[in-house]
Amino acid sequence: MKSLIELYKIGRGPSSSHTMGPQRAAKEFAARHPEAAGFEVTLYGSLAATGKGHMTDVAILDVLTPLAPVEIVWKPDIVLDFHPNGMKFVSKDNEGKSTDEWTVYSIGGGSISDGKTDKSPDVYDMDKLMDILNWCDNNGSTFWEYVERCEGKGIWDYLRKIWQAMQQSVENGLEHEGVLPGPLHLQRKAANYYVKANGYKPSLQSRGLVHAYALAVSEENASGGIIVTAPTCGSCGVVPAVLYHMKKGHNFSDDRILRALATAGLIGNIVKSNASISGADVGCQGEVGVACAMAAAAVCQLFGGTPFQIEYAAEMGLEHHLGMTCDPVCGLVQIPCIERNAFAATRALDANFYASFSDGHHRVSFDRVVEVMKRTGHDLPSLYKETAAGGLAKSFSNIKY
Repeated sequence: MKSLIELYKIGRGPSSSHTMGPQRAAKEFAARHPEAAGFEVTLYGSLAATGKGHMTDVAILDVLTPLAPVEIVWKPDIVLDFHPNGMKFVSKDNEGKSTDEWTVYSIGGGSISDGKTDKSPDVYDMDKLMDILNWCDNNGSTFWEYVERCEGKGIWDYLRKIWQAMQQSVENGLEHEGVLPGPLHLQRKAANYYVKANGYKPSLQSRGLVHAYALAVSEENASGGIIVTAPTCGSCGVVPAVLYHMKKGHNFSDDRILRALATAGLIGNIVKSNASISGADVGCQGEVGVACAMAAAAVCQLFGGTPFQIEYAAEMGLEHHLGMTCDPVCGLVQIPCIERNAFAATRALDANFYASFSDGHHRVSFDRVVEVMKRTGHDLPSLYKETAAGGLAKSFSNIKY
């Protein structure tokens, strides 16, 4: 299993799989062919179906255009075998002849793969939560200590940068107002929700504030602002909202937040390793569902949950999002994505609350839910996996980007 550095990435929205991944691929191909006289980039499947709404072409052109002219070819009806987010980069000489080509896939969270090799090293010796849980139980440790054991103490400096970026994304989103880019003309809500939440009694105020924080980050993402993949851009509001609330509303220290962030990352990493965090591959259950599980585990740890209770909270966070489709209206990370982040953040708090009443022992393990999520995602028709061809997106098919 890979480092948390491969999971948590700081970058621009609106999509880790459709923007950050393709841009990363473009940079790698550009580095190989700085002498090229031209480029042709073919986008397949989900990348082609919703790429314009996600600004996939802009992300690629920003990298390649300074080197040479670029032609983007859109083929939404062709889905490559390895992953729905396929791309083919072709470099050309002065006569327009191909000098090299590279097929690569954006597999979620800003990560890319050629479908064959993975050059990044494994840093974890276990990739199933139950195995890690047993290690923690036998050693009297918790999940963040296992992360430190595998990653080394240097991970805390990295996570501190991630936490700073998360906080900044919340605060930026609370300050910004106006209309989000795109044909939906969707008004930002975070600032207004924040003001209204502060007018409620404490029993309701906390929920309103968490909604505001999640909206803030998700709206920053939708506008192309700087966010952290947690585990993706489309689900980037959940973990920051919960942790920001833990700091502001419950006075948890930054060091304790970092440990919770490590535990959340471990949960996301396990899903990424054993299933998928790509909406184009398994639907929104792999994005918002996983983010909810990550946040639930983090807050359960902060409130003193045992490793068994933390595992239970994460299991509920993911289980109760099973089957969630990815059907972005107009291919934009706005409807229903932004609201889903807000609701998943409060659902993470509920998962912690429920788990804290138990001893942490239960029938369905987190690992089992990950297996089911993967199978459910692959059983979903492509209409419901980031193609904007079904579900809510179909209801708004008359709106053109």
